[in-house]
Amino acid sequence: MAAKSILMLVGDYAEDYETMVPFQALLAVGHQVHAVCPGKKSGEQVKTAIHDFEGAQTYSEKPGHNFSLNATFDEIKPEHFDALVIPGGRAPEYLRLNARVLDVVRHFFAANKPVAAVCHGAQILAAAGVLQGRQCSAYPACGPEVTAAGGHYADIPVDAAVTEGNLVSAPAWPAHPAWIAQFLKLLGTQISL
Repeated sequence: MAAKSILMLVGDYAEDYETMVPFQALLAVGHQVHAVCPGKKSGEQVKTAIHDFEGAQTYSEKPGHNFSLNATFDEIKPEHFDALVIPGGRAPEYLRLNARVLDVVRHFFAANKPVAAVCHGAQILAAAGVLQGRQCSAYPACGPEVTAAGGHYADIPVDAAVTEGNLVSAPAWPAHPAWIAQFLKLLGTQISL
C-alpha cells in the first residue's frame, strides 16, 4: 500500500475526538495527514471541544485539548492531496464561511477523491454544494441542512457510518470504528494482523 497524503480541515472548537482520533489513526497506518486551519500556520494550535451525550436534548460541551497544526492553510494545494477529512464540532459553522475552504472541498468531489466527514462536518459539505443527490449522515441537528442542500440525510445509529461513492459520513465520534474503517477501505489501505 502506498501511503496517501490526506488533508484535514480543522478550526477552533472542532470536536476533540473527531480531530485527534482520525489524525492519529491515519498516521498509525502509515498515511501522511496535513492538518490545516484558515488564518493559522503550521505549529500554531486550535482549541478543541469535547462533545458528549449525557441525556440532554443535545450534546454537552467541555474544553478539549489544544491541537497543533502541522501545515499552513494558505500554502496547501488540494491537487497534491489524495483525500480529505472534515471533523465535526462547532468549527464547521465557521469554516463554511471561508470561500477557499469551500473551493478545496469542491476539488475533492470534482476529482472523486475520498472524503470523510463526521458530525457537523456536513455543514461544510452543504455550503460547498456537493451533496445534491448524495446520501450523507451527520449529527441529527444537521439533517435539515443536508436535505436543504439536495442531499439525502442518512438517519443511522450514532455508532454507524455510511459510504456513498467517494463520501464516508457518520453522525458523531461513537462511529469512529465504522467511519474510519470505511474511509480506510476507500483509501485502499490494507491492514494485516
